[in-house]
Amino acid sequence: MRLTDSQRQTIRQLVTDELGSGSTVKLFGSRLDDSARGGDIDLFVEVDAPVEHPAQLSARLSVRIMRAMHGRKVDVLLSAPNLNEQTIHRLAREQGAFL
Repeated sequence: MRLTDSQRQTIRQLVTDELGSGSTVKLFGSRLDDSARGGDIDLFVEVDAPVEHPAQLSARLSVRIMRAMHGRKVDVLLSAPNLNEQTIHRLAREQGAFL
């Protein structure tokens, strides 16, 4: 996993601040490959309650984390009971690593 302990802690804290302690966050994608370089930060954020305005929530969380990561691009994939599941959700859930 190509995130420092400090970065993982910061991401977890920002997700908790935004969504509460019932949320989980996983890293998925190229940042899981220790031999790779660069790449954006792909996060799978799962909540157990329905969310209003999921696109706005995802964008807001992405920007907050991006600022904390000094401009590194961050993509947030959101999963909640009221949102449609796609293949990418299943892959992120299965292959992602908890932060």
